[in-house]
Amino acid sequence: MEVILLEKVRNLGALGETIKVRAGYGRNYLIPRGKAVMATADNIAKFEARRAELEQAAAGTLAVAQGRAAKVAELGEVTIGHNAGEEGKLFGSVGTHDIADAISKAGVEVARHEIAMPEGPIRQVGEYELELNLHTDVTQTIKVNVVAA
Repeated sequence: MEVILLEKVRNLGALGETIKVRAGYGRNYLIPRGKAVMATADNIAKFEARRAELEQAAAGTLAVAQGRAAKVAELGEVTIGHNAGEEGKLFGSVGTHDIADAISKAGVEVARHEIAMPEGPIRQVGEYELELNLHTDVTQTIKVNVVAA
């Protein structure tokens, strides 16, 4: 299946590229989320007519993401208090939802899907460095300090 990308998609392509993807990925993910359209002659003509508008919108979202990244960089570190045992093991865990809430309370709006936790939820007291994927081109590191409450 060939599609035209309406925005930059990580590990796939940039705005305006015509790429070949598996049918299920195109039908079930890219097209319903507005990230791509089928590459028909009619859609190619419509896309070329809207190209400047789409590029301007992409530049706007990139600028917003860079502004949020600068705010997160100023923030530097966020502290989360959680119930823990004597040896530093948490009762439960600290996940993306808890981290997103802590960052949002500190003044920067972050959605939980933007937080990358490759090692899974945090289960020990300590300092952790996590990546925030604010845009396909913008990532920012933040320190999360988990302390016993």
